[in-house]
Amino acid sequence: MIFALGVCSSVSYFEIKKEIEVTVKEWSEKIKNCASLEELEAVRVELFGKKGFFAKEFEKLKALPKEEKPKVAKELNLAKEQLFKEIQLKKDELLAKEIDKKLQEEYIDVSLLNSKGYKGALHPVMYTLDKIIEYFSALNYSIQTGPLVEDDFYNFEALNLPKHHPARDMQDTFYFKDGKLLRTHTSPVQIRTMLSTKPPIRMISPGAVFRRDYDLTHTPMFHQVEGLVVDKAKKVSFANLKFILEDFLHYIFGDVKVRFRPSFFPFTEPSAEVDISCLFCEGKGCRVCSQTGWLEVLGCGMVDPNVFEAVEYEDVSGYAFGLGVERFAMLLHHIGDLRSLFEGDLRLLEQFR
Repeated sequence: MIFALGVCSSVSYFEIKKEIEVTVKEWSEKIKNCASLEELEAVRVELFGKKGFFAKEFEKLKALPKEEKPKVAKELNLAKEQLFKEIQLKKDELLAKEIDKKLQEEYIDVSLLNSKGYKGALHPVMYTLDKIIEYFSALNYSIQTGPLVEDDFYNFEALNLPKHHPARDMQDTFYFKDGKLLRTHTSPVQIRTMLSTKPPIRMISPGAVFRRDYDLTHTPMFHQVEGLVVDKAKKVSFANLKFILEDFLHYIFGDVKVRFRPSFFPFTEPSAEVDISCLFCEGKGCRVCSQTGWLEVLGCGMVDPNVFEAVEYEDVSGYAFGLGVERFAMLLHHIGDLRSLFEGDLRLLEQFR
């Protein structure tokens, strides 16, 4: 039904008004009978679209006498407003029904007996973290923890990262307005331990850390384990570090090859990156290892003298190392996307029962 505007200039305003009222009732009935959101959207487009009902009727106003145009335009606008409100109300009603239907379909009676009796399991990250802690605990390393919100001194300066040091760019940091920050590694725990304890020290510091990064291999929050051994000068050497890390990596990954590559870290000197032979291709070269046959797993080195100076240690030597727990979990369980570890997807987690 369309208004007979412009067909005959002799049609009176009152006749047009009556016709508008009749037509509004017809459209109201049509809206009321919509059984789905799709049907309602089709009616909405039919009414208010660029080539819809009202667009055509407003176009016909040109054919009316000048004195009739404002009156008819007002009636059309009132009709438009009324039908728009009815569509919104109907949309709310259909959405509510859709939600109710979904709740009914997904309803679970938690009081019913589950005969399958599935048992739970540790999250792969927690399982990996426990395995790492288990190894070092057996060697009498203490487990140390610290606050997640740190001062610049503990997170950077005491670790030989003074202000404006270019290596700070390696760690994109979350800062607070008062100058504090979310720790970017667990190394501040090592500084706190050295400030409160005299050597010898043998410790690891597992925990959550935060960096502004998010992609296939990075998340804003992840877990690290960092280790520190400090004793009298010449009592701790790189050879000790190398032996411990090789044994540790064989304990975690089995029979893999291990290599040390020279690297740079502000808090250790000399420093090294540690690689293992690729777990996916056994060192032959594949997409995962970029055809190199090697996978980088952790960083390490001898503690820089500037770090000992910051905590007022003298005549000591030590080594430190750090690793990402999620990285180890991905390699152990062949998980391709780091983000999937934090999404709570049961299709992934049920595989670790």
